[in-house]
Amino acid sequence: MSDELDLRLDDLGPANAASENAERNFWAGDLTVLAEHHTTPHGSHSYVVAHDGSVTWGIPGEPQVAAIKVARNLSLNTCTFEMAYHASVAFAQNWLIERGCPPERIAQTGGDYMQPADDLTLQVEQQIRDSSTRYQVLDSQTSDYDPCEAWTLTRDSSAAQAPIRVFLEEGDFAAHTYTLREGAFADEATAQTWLHERGSALPQPPEYRGDAAALRTRAALTRSAGASALSKAGPDAQSAPSVGTAQRPIPGRSM
Repeated sequence: MSDELDLRLDDLGPANAASENAERNFWAGDLTVLAEHHTTPHGSHSYVVAHDGSVTWGIPGEPQVAAIKVARNLSLNTCTFEMAYHASVAFAQNWLIERGCPPERIAQTGGDYMQPADDLTLQVEQQIRDSSTRYQVLDSQTSDYDPCEAWTLTRDSSAAQAPIRVFLEEGDFAAHTYTLREGAFADEATAQTWLHERGSALPQPPEYRGDAAALRTRAALTRSAGASALSKAGPDAQSAPSVGTAQRPIPGRSM
């Protein structure tokens, strides 16, 4: 585990079996902090987005971005510990926001990470962070090299058409940037076929069509608000281990 991450668990025991198991997995990881928020007073809660470098040596394709929530009961000297893995930083941030983290406190990642390549990437990231329980994650894949990408396959509960949505993140090490795009499919089988064959461009969601100006405006507003100019960081290939591009937090870049 990275020395940079201190969840102040000394003298606190897990409150239940689930917390004990999650804490065990936490100590077994090789975590580099991408974003964190610790509440006051008394630091009763901690919320962390981290890249787990140990995953790169495990099963190929597994998600490498960890979302961690710790709630401390100082009067009982116990804590509840929750931890979940995601293919992308934005989905990890969404998970924490749904568990009480203030959105503005977890939206930006620190460090010398890859930067969003364009306004649309910023807009899609913000869309994911703000989505609440809109997206049901069905599958994901992280690839460190050739291709450098990560994707998350979801079902969009608010979509009137093409409810299966793919969020594809692709990294460019030379430019030190990444892009995030949303694709729409009628069913899961069609989406999986596209992901495996890549025989055509990622199909845009129906709501994008004819709304290019509105998309540009929303993206510009997102950028100016600073909601996620650094939102998707992943470790840099030259300064840390690599993770998939859509979520390949190579310490230095967390797509």
